[in-house]
Amino acid sequence: MTDLSPRLAAVVDALPLRTGLRVLEIGGAPGAAAREVASRVGPSGHVLVVDRSPRGVALVERACADEIAAGTLSVRCVAAEELALQPGEAPYDLCFAVRVGALDGRHPRAGALARARIRAALVPSGRLYVDGGDPLREVPLA
Repeated sequence: MTDLSPRLAAVVDALPLRTGLRVLEIGGAPGAAAREVASRVGPSGHVLVVDRSPRGVALVERACADEIAAGTLSVRCVAAEELALQPGEAPYDLCFAVRVGALDGRHPRAGALARARIRAALVPSGRLYVDGGDPLREVPLA
């Protein structure tokens, strides 16, 4: 396991990860959780980190340079409320977010927009997990 705080380690451990999954992380800077998730989904999986902050994206690019070079992780500067798959991009199997105001209830209007965008970026059976449970809770997307 990479160097994760106990809290982030508990979050990653709680995710239903398996080899080959495509995983979306919202607000993933500086990239520690994404790096660990990428190691667990393996070379046949992929992690996309989206962060609204150019500074956050730069942190992920530095911390995850090896995974980006290997093609197991990518990063995009976009707000969750504006997320859209790029042409030809396959949908993701699951999404998670830690301390993201649009998804943890702090910003309900942004949350409604973000959930709709996330739903559109996931496979029909895709699931969204956010912090605030023990340690995660699943957020309904329907």
